[in-house]
Amino acid sequence: MNLRKLAAAVVLALGGATLAATPAHAANIAVNPGFESGLIGWSCTQSSGAEAVTSPVHAGTRALRATPAGSDTARCGQTVAVRPSSAYTLSAWVRGGYVFLGATGTGGTDPSTWASSPNAYTRLSTSFTTGPSTTSVTIHVNGWYGQGAYQADDVVLDGAPGQGQPPAAPTGLTGTGNATAASLSWTASPGATGYNVYRNGTRVGTATGTTFSETPGTGTHAYQVSATNAAGESARSATVSVTVGTGQPPLPPVPSGLAATVSGATVSLRWTASAGATGYAVYRGGTRVATPTGTSHTDTPGAGTHVYRVAAVNAAGESARSGEVSATVTGTPPAGGLPKRVMVGYLHASFANGSGYIRMADVPNEWDVINLSFGEPTSVTSGDIRFTQCPVAECPNVESEAEFIAGIRAKQALGKKVLISIGGQNGQVQLATTAARDAFVRSVGAVIDKYGLDGLDIDFEGHSLYLDAGDTNLSAPTTPVIVNLISALRTLKARYGARFVLTMAPETFFVQLGHQFYGPGPNGSADRRAASYLPVIHALRGDLTLLHVQDYNSGPIVGLDGQYHTMGTHDFHVAMTDMLLAGFPIAGNPNNVFPALRQEQVAIGLPAAAFAGNGFTTPAEVQKAFDCLAKGTNCGPYRPRGVYPNLRGLMSWSINWDRYNALEFSRSHRAYLDALG
Repeated sequence: MNLRKLAAAVVLALGGATLAATPAHAANIAVNPGFESGLIGWSCTQSSGAEAVTSPVHAGTRALRATPAGSDTARCGQTVAVRPSSAYTLSAWVRGGYVFLGATGTGGTDPSTWASSPNAYTRLSTSFTTGPSTTSVTIHVNGWYGQGAYQADDVVLDGAPGQGQPPAAPTGLTGTGNATAASLSWTASPGATGYNVYRNGTRVGTATGTTFSETPGTGTHAYQVSATNAAGESARSATVSVTVGTGQPPLPPVPSGLAATVSGATVSLRWTASAGATGYAVYRGGTRVATPTGTSHTDTPGAGTHVYRVAAVNAAGESARSGEVSATVTGTPPAGGLPKRVMVGYLHASFANGSGYIRMADVPNEWDVINLSFGEPTSVTSGDIRFTQCPVAECPNVESEAEFIAGIRAKQALGKKVLISIGGQNGQVQLATTAARDAFVRSVGAVIDKYGLDGLDIDFEGHSLYLDAGDTNLSAPTTPVIVNLISALRTLKARYGARFVLTMAPETFFVQLGHQFYGPGPNGSADRRAASYLPVIHALRGDLTLLHVQDYNSGPIVGLDGQYHTMGTHDFHVAMTDMLLAGFPIAGNPNNVFPALRQEQVAIGLPAAAFAGNGFTTPAEVQKAFDCLAKGTNCGPYRPRGVYPNLRGLMSWSINWDRYNALEFSRSHRAYLDALG
């Protein structure tokens, strides 16, 4: 499309609307207008990569940055309560090739305006008058096709505030029936103060929480739930059918006699059988971890104190849970010869990016694991991985290959582990065929053997991993890029043996986002990359030395408390790490759970400095977060589900950026971890 013609059309279309509106004079009624709280209050298109950045900003400390891609203009918007027949002025400061500001649902002429200011912020302003029955409008900013990233800051919707909005309809409604009762549960709706429960179209009860039970009589009943607050009632949820009676047995009694014994890393549970039970559900820390048919279960939860309960199950549903029993496991480090507390750093070995090249021999001794960055494929789908040292033209002080290998041996002699990291931002690897899988095994093995490395780090980003439609079984994935990666890593682990170090560094999008979304979802509308690392991590949890999720370059993520958490904060690291160590239901489904990892398998991933990546957190705040997780002290608003004394350590991008920043990360955190013990 010709942008000059578009611009002229927009100016002509807006001329009358802009002059017709009468400016309002009231407080700004937009939520989080300067993006100081990340993207809270804003909804952005999925492929926009929208985030709150620290530079460039118009005012304050953050601004919105989003990037149009394909047919997506990277629109970000929010719905705001307004008054009917009232005048409003909408403005924002924007920066980019072509940036648009507007509102929809006004009940009159929906305004829009634009600017082209790629090198500096400029102010956009427009106005509108709401229709006689309009109670909410949606304001938005967006870019334009092929014009690159844009920034927006300090959005103002000036006018009289509305009376609030009803909450959204509840989601995730499920129901079970037994001989006499129907039991419902659903996902909480933000802003709701209560819920109405409908049976066969008639309201039959209310609830303040997210569960409801009644005895409706024998038969199959259709239930829906709506959310309420002071502004009114939401639309009703999807319908769920619940069958009560009709020959179903009663719920089994609660199991009794639950006992636990610990042997090494194993917890053995046993309990007394419940009459009429066809199986049992075992819960660790509130998360279901097993469904045995007998009256015993063996668990390997990792080091720490764990609380177990058991429920009995039959065709009618699940009983209440038993009394709890605690079991304490004393952990030992996994194979690989690493210390109890580790620091992992990425070394820019194949490229330079402004932080300066560091010779292998000069890597500071604070780092326990050194990830050579990066091994990259000859093409996205070849599986053929190559690693070369940084060229002299790019890194004038690069050492010879012989000196590089000698430096690796010197670090290994000090007990350090040197790994090849595969992927990175530019190295997309899709093992879509068995031929690519075999090439991956062969070529990665060749790199490991040539340099005498201790293992492998998987840092797949971008579009390397995804889930096909219908691939929802965590334990039995079917998507080829997932299945082939799992097979390749198992082959390499088997080839090199127990001391082979295997680590992974996914982004939160590929792991913790799974609490909300898993692949394309039931209607195919979600990003199929969402949480696609989970089946890989789950399949290899017995071989995985370390998982250090990147707690940076991340959008807001919902934690186990149901609240959004934003990167760069103490609570973000606590909430994201707690999800890995407590486990979490995938896409809100309590029957599909990602089980907890062992404490010694988990480290926190961080940028070494503010210029190394979005989401930098000061050493003091990082150490408070670690205190909260490992000692139960210095916690903020988020309280983790347990105390994790064997949390393994910290990962950083990168060793180079840390030296560029006067070694603040490595020296501060090494001293902290050593003192922690």
